[in-house]
Amino acid sequence: MSIKINEIAPDFTAETTEGPIRFHEWIGDGWALLFSHPKDFTPVCTTELGAVASLKPEFEARNCKVIGISVDGVNDHQRWSADIEAATGSAVNYPLIGDPNLEIVKRYDMLPADAGESAQGRTAADNATARTVFVIGPDKRVKAQLTYPMTTGRNFNEILRLLDSIQLTATEQVATPADWNQGEDVIIVPSVSDEEAAEKYPDGWETRLPYLRVVKHPGT
Repeated sequence: MSIKINEIAPDFTAETTEGPIRFHEWIGDGWALLFSHPKDFTPVCTTELGAVASLKPEFEARNCKVIGISVDGVNDHQRWSADIEAATGSAVNYPLIGDPNLEIVKRYDMLPADAGESAQGRTAADNATARTVFVIGPDKRVKAQLTYPMTTGRNFNEILRLLDSIQLTATEQVATPADWNQGEDVIIVPSVSDEEAAEKYPDGWETRLPYLRVVKHPGT
């Protein structure tokens, strides 16, 4: 069964480049970004791992830990890390999960159950579906997931924007419109009545449609 939004992210124990972890314990009381790769020493993924390393302070500012997983072992990850730094100028500064038995990618529905029990001999094409980003909240529930083809590098600035939106919704009863960026106007969710909104937003809001009420970003 596929993992759905707001379901508990599967817990697991694993070896990583920074030592063994239990995933839920590692997340703690903050947010987490888990992003997957079909194989070590692949070109697009190399650029992505470097991009995330350079953006780690941005994730930290949002109380969000970052962790990668690739369908290979930790020793391969450590060797790959040298290539990543050489190619991108950014050293990998977050853990990479080793999953040589394909257990975790199967639990996260990125490979089918009949994919075998070893990464040995598998090509990146065999693991092409291991290209998903999971945003996980402090409640250990999946808040968002995005899946990309192997040929398209992920836009991690967009993922930061997504995280900003999800975190805002978690603390305020608002949603964000198309192309929204931090600080811009937001939408009062339909479950909030006009009476409740009047208490929360005494300066009022713009009613564009009966169900589309736009208000200034909370705190601005």
